[in-house]
Amino acid sequence: MPLIGWLFILAAFAMVIGSLLFLRDSANMKIPEDKLEKIRARKAQLEKEEREEEKREG
Repeated sequence: MPLIGWLFILAAFAMVIGSLLFLRDSANMKIPEDKLEKIRARKAQLEKEEREEEKREG
């Protein structure tokens, strides 16, 4: 394989490894409490709507 092929393969592996390291580092980010409350409220609202839909259908 020509040298340029090996360089492309090396660059692809470097990008994959770099992306995985970035994901690992960003996994520890803390969500602010106010945004967490909004997420919980929206989840509760969606679950309520789903239960109401199931009652109407079933």
